[in-house]
Amino acid sequence: MDECCAPPPADGFDREFDARFAARLARRYRREGLTPSAHLILDFADSVGLDGASVLEIGGGIGDIQLEALKRGAARTTNVELSSSYEPIAAELLDEAGLRDRVTRVLGVDVARAPAAVDVADIVVLHRVVCCYPDYRRLLGAAAARGRRAVVFSHPGHTLWTRIASRSINALYTLTGNPYRSFAHDPRAMEAVLVGHGFAPRYHERRGPWHVVGAVRA
Repeated sequence: MDECCAPPPADGFDREFDARFAARLARRYRREGLTPSAHLILDFADSVGLDGASVLEIGGGIGDIQLEALKRGAARTTNVELSSSYEPIAAELLDEAGLRDRVTRVLGVDVARAPAAVDVADIVVLHRVVCCYPDYRRLLGAAAARGRRAVVFSHPGHTLWTRIASRSINALYTLTGNPYRSFAHDPRAMEAVLVGHGFAPRYHERRGPWHVVGAVRA
C-alpha cells in the first residue's frame, strides 16, 4: 500500500497537534475569534441555513467553528477528532459558552474508514483537514455520505511552491522520526469526489493560503 492511500499512523496526529498547539489555538480564538478562513466556512454554512441544523465537523480541533455555528442557530454539533490533545481545551471552551449539552465529541474514529460510526448531519465541515489525510477520495466520500444538505472544506493552494513545501516538510518529518505527513491534493480532483457523490460545488472563496469550497446536494 503506497503512502497516498495508507491510513495515517495512530500517533501522528497526537504528536503534531499536541496540547501546546491546542492551547495556542484557544488563546487566539478567545482573543480574536475565528480565523479569516474559518469565517468563510461558517459564512457558507450560514448561507445554506444554520438555524435548527445539525453540523458534523471532521477534525474540528478545539471546536471553535462549532461554537460559532451554535451561536448562529445550529441545533447540535458533532466533532470527530483523531488527536486527544484538543479535548481538555475544547471542554473548557464549551463550559465557558454554556453549550456543552449541545455538542458531541467523538475521539479516535477515522471517519474515512468508518463513516457509519457517526450520524448523518445537515452540514459537514472539514477545515484544514484534507491536507492532513493521505486518501482524500475516501475522506471526502465519507463526508459526502454523512451530509444531508452540504459539505464545506478548505485546502491550501496547489501551486508548484506549495507542493515543494509539502515535500520538504515531509522530508524533515522523516529525518526527525515524526510520523505525521502533509499532502497537497489536486483541488479539481477533490471537488470531483463530491460531484460523484451528488453534490454541486457552489462556493469558492480564499483567505490567505486557504481555499474554501462549499458544495450543496444537487
